[in-house]
Amino acid sequence: MTATMNKEQVIEIINGFLVEDFEVPEEKITPDANLKETLDLDSLDYVDLVVSIESNFGFKVKPEDFQSMVVVDDFYNYVTQKVSEKSMA
Repeated sequence: MTATMNKEQVIEIINGFLVEDFEVPEEKITPDANLKETLDLDSLDYVDLVVSIESNFGFKVKPEDFQSMVVVDDFYNYVTQKVSEKSMA
């Protein structure tokens, strides 16, 4: 993980594991797609998603952080922000 990771790279990684690990059809993954309804993620999927984020991006996710995420773009922005905070630390 480099400090120069940009949002496009974050999106590419997230979309990759959504398709591979969660079997989400790639065409459903759009910035305004609802995480629960469009991507059909349930609470168990969220637990797996946290693990995927932590292993791919190297930071801890607080479960309550997910409560504010409604659409895929919220998710991208959250991870991008955390990655940039981590690179500043």
